[in-house]
Amino acid sequence: MLTTAMAQPALAQSTRQQLKTANKFFGQENYRASLPYYEQVLAKDPNNAQALFRAGIAYMSFDKEKASDYIYKAQRLKKNVAKDVEYWLGRVDHLNYNFDEAISHFQAYNATLKTKDSRKRELAQLIQHSKNAKVQFNSPKDIFVKNLGPTINTQWSEHSPVISNDDKVLLFTSRSDNMSGVGALQAAEGKDSKKLAADGQYYENIYEARRIDDENWDKPRSLSGVLNGKGHDASIQVFDNDTKLLMYRNDENGDILYAEKSGNDWTEPKRLNKNINTSAFESDAYITPDGLTIYFSTAKYSEDGTLDIYFSTRVPGGDWGPAKTIGNAINTPYDDDSPYLSRDGKTLYFSSRGHNTMGGYDIFKSEYDSIGRKWGRPENMGYPINTPDDDTYYRLSPDGSYAYLSSYRIGGYGEKDIYTINYIKNATIRGRVLAMQDSSAIPGAELVFSGTQADKTALSYRDVSKPLTGEYQVSVLSGRTYQVAVSKDGKNIETQEFAVPISTNDSTVIEKNFYVNYIDTTAANMANINPIYFDTDKYTLRPESIVELNKVSQLLAANPGINISIEGNTDSRNTDEYNMVLGQNRANVAYNYLKKAGIAETRMVTVSYGERRPVAPNDSPENMQLNRRTDFRVIVKEGEGMPKMNRPAPAPKPSGSTGTGDNMGMGTTPTVPLQPGKSKVKLEDGTKVKTKVDEDSDKVKVKTKGPNDEKSKTVTKDGTIDAKAKDAEGNKVKVKTDND
Repeated sequence: MLTTAMAQPALAQSTRQQLKTANKFFGQENYRASLPYYEQVLAKDPNNAQALFRAGIAYMSFDKEKASDYIYKAQRLKKNVAKDVEYWLGRVDHLNYNFDEAISHFQAYNATLKTKDSRKRELAQLIQHSKNAKVQFNSPKDIFVKNLGPTINTQWSEHSPVISNDDKVLLFTSRSDNMSGVGALQAAEGKDSKKLAADGQYYENIYEARRIDDENWDKPRSLSGVLNGKGHDASIQVFDNDTKLLMYRNDENGDILYAEKSGNDWTEPKRLNKNINTSAFESDAYITPDGLTIYFSTAKYSEDGTLDIYFSTRVPGGDWGPAKTIGNAINTPYDDDSPYLSRDGKTLYFSSRGHNTMGGYDIFKSEYDSIGRKWGRPENMGYPINTPDDDTYYRLSPDGSYAYLSSYRIGGYGEKDIYTINYIKNATIRGRVLAMQDSSAIPGAELVFSGTQADKTALSYRDVSKPLTGEYQVSVLSGRTYQVAVSKDGKNIETQEFAVPISTNDSTVIEKNFYVNYIDTTAANMANINPIYFDTDKYTLRPESIVELNKVSQLLAANPGINISIEGNTDSRNTDEYNMVLGQNRANVAYNYLKKAGIAETRMVTVSYGERRPVAPNDSPENMQLNRRTDFRVIVKEGEGMPKMNRPAPAPKPSGSTGTGDNMGMGTTPTVPLQPGKSKVKLEDGTKVKTKVDEDSDKVKVKTKGPNDEKSKTVTKDGTIDAKAKDAEGNKVKVKTDND
């Protein structure tokens, strides 16, 4: 990605001269300086194969997709535009995730080489990289990779992130021209040549940025002149409570130095001793929190100048001792660099061009075997932490919840950018299942959230909406769209899509109500039948329960083909065994009342769930009351839907009234509505129940008298309940409610 900082060369130059200048910079590997000249040539001659080919190679560090377009076009225009065109097509396909095509190009180029050509070894490695990359890319992790944004990242290379202990200050390294204010092209043309390294880019310098909030950083400032030398300088680590800075400087092929905090600045850096710094290249390091061990990368001990990871220890107050290799489990014949340890010292993170890298440097981790006293086999941290290009400088945040790294990725700002790496976490989704027609709650609805992990492994989460409220709650992996299937009684109602945004913490809660096209045709809802409730440790009927039981009786009278399950429930204040018996007694008392009311035994079954089906947590007297109940459920035969229901009469039918009786189980339809009248019923426990229906059948009086002189009186009119009761101890209760 090029910006206006790269001015176009003078139009007065001829195409031939521009191509010559471009090729000169290209030969010096000063790709940034070469590109404006190649582009000027192509503006006049779009089919210049050589300009396209070389510009494509130059673009590989800045714009991978444009690089692919240019090199492929060059080959179409001139098949043998260069002897190694197949090699470069393989390279650019690999960077653009076209791994099979990359392998084909590498194999084609390999076929042109002689048997003993040294390049065959590199090609074998590149082919293996493409195979590795294909495996990793097809098995991605649920990782959220986020660019730190244009305040930190520029068109130049940014890397080596270092975060303070309070997570508020970021030190990093950049090849930006912010320090000089001189354009790169001007510098490359000799107007400010002292500012540029041999590759035509600015030297690496260390910058500091302060965090504004979770998403934003203040404008970076360059650190002091003493910290940034004449050549490359790079941040490595802050240690000793952020009072010291470990850094790199390219003196003597590259050494490790440290500086100390002085106010808001740093002192003149000092080199570590010769057990660490040698005449060879030392690139990166990490000092453990106790300050007694340093892990570092050096080319000192390899035959071909590649980097290996070594470590050194020291006694408190002493200097660093002789270097020792970290071992062949970590070090490879290729570059192994950028060591970093977790705070507990049990996990080593490092970058390597060896092992099973996807291409270039990849991030690996190794666990320490405390028994064998050695580092375990490194594990590639996978895609999308790693990419087909270089991925380096993996550094954990202070609390270890996320990490920083440097990488060149499609969609970035230029060359290498600094990114954060977060593992995608679960989010809690909660809400209610509601009917679209009237927003009424739908209890007992099953919700199944179906999705996939990043690697296409299926995900499935389930909950059933609660009685009364229709509430549900599930914990799902965030950052994807789920298909949410809503069903009731085993039948699918509908399926909706629900996109869950990415969450990188475990405390995200998302409220979501599902409105579905569903009409509850169960008998309970049609007749407005509610559960009946009980006092603590009791199974005697309350006055208001008689009204509900009369509704059930009326419903069954109007629908002789309907059978019901009577289900007793308790709170959790006693043992499970005790509560199962209590729940059964609560089911039985309702059963016996309905039986006395004339409902055939063959149409009713009882069951106890004890404390096992709470509708609310047993954490308050009010919630416990909700759990001390008996429910009524219509029994639906397997494979059949809810039968069509006749609406019951507006007032409950008292057993023994002057109206038509209930020929249960006979298949006949009773006469409705009920006529006015009086009735008397004596239950098995000795309770006497008197019922009176007034002339208009809109008012019902129920009186009860128990064997221990318990008394109650309930008046129901137009859905309103007015009840009074006195128990055996003389305690009085009043209930007044609107039953609509």
